[in-house]
Amino acid sequence: MTEIDYYEILQVSKNCDGSELKKSFRKLAMQYHPDRNPDNKEAEDKFKLINEAYQVLSDDEKRSIYDRYGKAGLEGRGMGGFGGNANMDDIMDIFNSMFGGGFGGFSRSSRGESAKYASDFEIRYTLEFNEAIFGCEKEIDIEYKTSCKACNGTGAKGGKLETCKTCNGQGQVVSRQGFMTFAQTCPHCHGAGSVAKDKCDVCNGKSYETKKDKVTIKVPAGIDNGNRLRVKGYGNISKNGHRGDLYVTFSVKEDEHFIRNGNDIYIEVPIFFTQAILGEKVKIPSLKGELELNLKKGTNDKEQFVFANEGVADVHSGRRGKLVAQVKILFPNKLDENQQKLLEELQDSFGIESKPHKSVFESCFERVKEWFN
Repeated sequence: MTEIDYYEILQVSKNCDGSELKKSFRKLAMQYHPDRNPDNKEAEDKFKLINEAYQVLSDDEKRSIYDRYGKAGLEGRGMGGFGGNANMDDIMDIFNSMFGGGFGGFSRSSRGESAKYASDFEIRYTLEFNEAIFGCEKEIDIEYKTSCKACNGTGAKGGKLETCKTCNGQGQVVSRQGFMTFAQTCPHCHGAGSVAKDKCDVCNGKSYETKKDKVTIKVPAGIDNGNRLRVKGYGNISKNGHRGDLYVTFSVKEDEHFIRNGNDIYIEVPIFFTQAILGEKVKIPSLKGELELNLKKGTNDKEQFVFANEGVADVHSGRRGKLVAQVKILFPNKLDENQQKLLEELQDSFGIESKPHKSVFESCFERVKEWFN
C-alpha cells in the first residue's frame, strides 16, 4: 500500500516555505470544505486529509520528523486528524478568515460576561448649507448609556445571576454535522453563561441607564453629507467606568441657488436671449460675495463658465474647488405689437441666414420626392 504524501496532498514542493504552504492550504480547504460540497463523501475525506497534512507540515518539528521517517515516525506524537494542538490557532485563524468562524470545531469560546452595549455610538446631525461651507460651533444634546449601579450592570435584581439552562453555563451551544462540530453563541445568555434570576427594578433588566448630556463640537469648514466627526470621551460608559467616543455623522441642507458637488459649486445664471446674442457683463453671487461674468456674443444655452478657487475649501487639505456658472437663456413669454414688428424686421434683415432649415432640408426634400416617383 502506497503511503499518503502530505506534500502531494497540499500540492506543494518539499522545499516550500510557510507562506506558500498556507496559501495552498487556504485554496484547497475552500475547495473541499463540506459546506461547499454537501453530501459529497469524497470531498469530505479529501478535506480531512488536507487538514491532517497541514497540521504536520506547518509544524517545524513534525515536518522534520515526517521528512526523515514518514508518517510512521509521527505515531505517538499527537498527530492525526484534529487531535493535535500544534498550529490549531493558525488553522482556526485561517478558517475564521474564510468562513467567519464556528467551523470544524475551530471556534474558541469567549466565555465571560459580554458587554450589553457598545462603548462608542453614533448620531446624525443636520447642518445648514452655509454652516457646512464655512464651519461653525454647535452645542448638541445627546443621550448616552451608563452601567446600572443598582444591579452592577448585570440586569439582575441585586446582581444575582444563575447558570444559563440553554448552554449549561458554557456560553455556547454545540451541534454536529458529520465529522464537523459547530459552536454558536448561546442565544439565551448571549455568551455570558449566566442569566438574571429576576430583572433589576431600576433598569428593567437592560443592565444600563440612559443619561442626558450636552457637548459642544467644532464643525470644520468643508464638511459634506456623510462626513463623520469623532468627539472623544462622549460615548457610553462601560461597567468598568471607561467612556467611549461619540461619532457625529452630518447631513447638509440644500441651498436655493448653490448646488454642491464635492468641493465644486454650481450656480444657474438666467439671462435674456438678447444678452446672449449681444454679450454683456453680469454680476453673479459667489461664496465670497460676488463675481463678474463676461458673456461673450453668441453665448449658448447651458454654456458653462468656470471660476477657479471659488468653490468649497477641502475639509482635509484646505484647497478650494471651483465655481461653475451655467447659463440658462430665457425668452419672452409674450410680445406686444411693436416688439413683434421689430423682431420680424430683425429676422428679415438676416435674409436666408434667419431660416437655416431651408438650406439644411432642401436636398432632403428632393430625395423624399424621388422615393415616390
